[in-house]
Amino acid sequence: MPIAGRHSRCVHHESESASYDPPVDTLRFVALGDSYTIGTSVSEVERWPNQLVERLRPAVALELVANLGVNGYTSGDLIEDELPRLARLRPDFTTVLIGVNDVVQRVPEIAYDGNVAHILDTLVAAVGAGRVMAVSTPDYTLTPQGAAFGSPAQQRAQIARLNEVMAARAAERAIRFVSISSVADQVAADRSLVARDGLHPSGAQYGRWVELIAPVVVEALALPSGVPPG
Repeated sequence: MPIAGRHSRCVHHESESASYDPPVDTLRFVALGDSYTIGTSVSEVERWPNQLVERLRPAVALELVANLGVNGYTSGDLIEDELPRLARLRPDFTTVLIGVNDVVQRVPEIAYDGNVAHILDTLVAAVGAGRVMAVSTPDYTLTPQGAAFGSPAQQRAQIARLNEVMAARAAERAIRFVSISSVADQVAADRSLVARDGLHPSGAQYGRWVELIAPVVVEALALPSGVPPG
């Protein structure tokens, strides 16, 4: 999401490594999303996709070939800018976390719903439902800077609603969905979980997300490509 008081649409794909080819027995991982995927206000190694790869080594040979997340992106921006990169990146496994900026920019729920359906369908076509994972959006209203984006109660309700939409559309397609709310909701009591900007997750919080995400990824990758959870 954008920093309070700023509208950030500066696009930097510094984590995209389209020319890099990992060993043939390594699974190519592409992460899609917004500031929570690109890790605004934390170092590259602290981002949750990077921590996930490190957590799974050496048991799982997963290589992050591209982190396409961009600060400030909505679901519509992801469709326009991130999805077209998939084909040349040739992913074996993908994750998507998108929705916070749809809340901030007041994107209608019906538009978000349609965008999520399109995103998930595109990812399923690329790698199969069993190799796609969706992650929930954290409640930023609980952070020190969270109130800068409008009524916390209203924003909180909309975050919850869009998470319900993502979870439902994922379930319809037999896509795994991971809620990180049990960790993210602790920020009010534990400020070590908040980055220095007072808004985004810290590396420590992302590490705790990975504790929830890693077992789901292990389960997914233990099955042949295209086999959904069941």
